[in-house]
Amino acid sequence: MDKKSTAKKRTSANKPETPEEPVWTYRGYRLKTSEFVTAMVHLFRAEVQRANVWRQRLDTTTNWAVVSTGATLSIAFSQPDVHHGVIILNTLLVTLFLFIEARRYRYYELWSYRIRLMETDFYAAMLVPPFHPSPDWAESLAENLLSPRFPISMWEAFGRRLRRNYFSIYIILGVAWLGKSYLFPTPVTNFSEFVARGAVGTIPGQLMLIFGGIYYLFLLLIAIGTIGMTRATGEILPRFGGENGHEHHEEQAGTQGLRAWLAPSHRRRQYLAIIITDKAEEVSRQIIKELGRGVTAMAGKGMYTGQERSVLMCALTVTEINNLRMVTETADPKAFVVITSAQNVFGRGFMPLHQEHK
Repeated sequence: MDKKSTAKKRTSANKPETPEEPVWTYRGYRLKTSEFVTAMVHLFRAEVQRANVWRQRLDTTTNWAVVSTGATLSIAFSQPDVHHGVIILNTLLVTLFLFIEARRYRYYELWSYRIRLMETDFYAAMLVPPFHPSPDWAESLAENLLSPRFPISMWEAFGRRLRRNYFSIYIILGVAWLGKSYLFPTPVTNFSEFVARGAVGTIPGQLMLIFGGIYYLFLLLIAIGTIGMTRATGEILPRFGGENGHEHHEEQAGTQGLRAWLAPSHRRRQYLAIIITDKAEEVSRQIIKELGRGVTAMAGKGMYTGQERSVLMCALTVTEINNLRMVTETADPKAFVVITSAQNVFGRGFMPLHQEHK
């Protein structure tokens, strides 16, 4: 062995090894860089696969509506003796398809919302050093994984699919119904005859025209009333700031009249934990260390036993309840814990205490 190799080995032996520091200490986890990135990559791929499956189901429902409409119009206009009521029946069938597609769209947006969280706060933040994701992105993603909630209402999903895919189908069906009533079996000579031809069974033509007008007006109101709703960020909508962002619409949903009714606001669920314990210092230390939440202690007395005890109060979110139980059990297995819903929590780590007046 030559002197150069010996010197190189000696230098390597004397050089202290620096262990890879954990980069993820959220909620008590101690993950290395490679472990955390691997977990996020697998989660991202899984959510993309879910979103693709539901996207394909959306296309399937639209195909049903197009095929049924084409078949109905072919039968209605190729056979003069076929009653125009078949077009009305197909219109109701298309509405059923639209309802099914809106429900599927809500599931699609559920997976897409998680994808957007990872795209904007994990991958995009990597490309713009230093790594600074949004403060609440991990909390939002964790809450959605623990207790999934549709990011958009049924009304918004219905209106969005109506505008993008089904509005043209309804226009074609409406024009086809008018054309069928006007031309078959022979062209009408006056408006009264046209109205009379609109009858379906025992329902007179006047009522059918009124019902049809109300029905199309209802669809138009939904399409217009939901046009400004962008609570779902699963597609190409921005997640930050006041330009159609998710947070912006949650704050403004209560002041938009019809839109507020069609898209009720949703906030992250907040709770208040009341802990009765004999080991207040140990429990408080564990909560501050593992959860990063503040704790307030008060003096209390058990009226049944007559013993003096400490009462701890801690505000937390839905993703922290299980961790609070674990750290409390570790510090004091005999502690008594009460978790109650909080109407509003203002202050650091929650909603801002100071409200800006515009």
